Amino acid sequence: MFKKIVLTLAVAVCFGSVSAGSEESAAVERGLEIAIEADRRDTGFEDFQADLIMLLRNRHGQESTRDISNRTLEVADDGDKSLIIFNKPRDVKGTAFLSYSHKTGADDQWLYLPALKRVKRIASNNRSGPFMGSEFAYEDISSQEVEKYTYKYLRDEVYEGMDCHVVERYPVDKKSGYTRQVVWFDQAEYRPQKLDFYDRKNDLLKTLTYHSYKPYLEKYWRADEMLMINHLTGKSTKLIWSNYKFGNDFKERDFDRNSLKRAR
Repeated sequence: MFKKIVLTLAVAVCFGSVSAGSEESAAVERGLEIAIEADRRDTGFEDFQADLIMLLRNRHGQESTRDISNRTLEVADDGDKSLIIFNKPRDVKGTAFLSYSHKTGADDQWLYLPALKRVKRIASNNRSGPFMGSEFAYEDISSQEVEKYTYKYLRDEVYEGMDCHVVERYPVDKKSGYTRQVVWFDQAEYRPQKLDFYDRKNDLLKTLTYHSYKPYLEKYWRADEMLMINHLTGKSTKLIWSNYKFGNDFKERDFDRNSLKRAR
């Protein structure tokens, strides 16, 4: 409850002075409530690992694929830690990406380049750039903690046959590549179904859609497919997830900087 009150006050300050009981204030509070509920329902999984295929498609329909492994560790009172390892093709084999998400402040991210045998830190100014040539930015790869945004409820509407809450959120990080994002959460399980990204000119830049959700451990939902479409370039990136495994007993040491070089 204390966390909710603090976040609500922070959001109200961000939007400026609004009179008690106003529609604007109610929309801000409702948007935050929805975000907190979505986060609550995905808290407590501890860790998981999964395989994925990254399918890159250019505006002419030409495709290339990458074989990837993902490991994620839930961290108490902070954001998740994740390690992404590229297995195929040969030109990216051994490349590894380590991300420490944080509830407040900039995330920590590093990229290991095997050809150079060096670890490169991703500067906060570069996190709006494309991740490994995909349509996902570095900032998209981090876990989406509630505190990273302020919120505003927009409306309820039906999307793909599902009753959804539509919420607008605004990045707290001034170096974000986005002015705002619009998220469709289904009302049944509070899973993100669609996410629109608006660039620094406030133009629609990208749309991410989630497909074929499945429950794990009877409560944690994961999408089998995620499709990111860039409306400006006509390019897209599809992530196809498989072989989810929870309860791996991962430790903090499995996600230190040395893990980048020994990742296989």
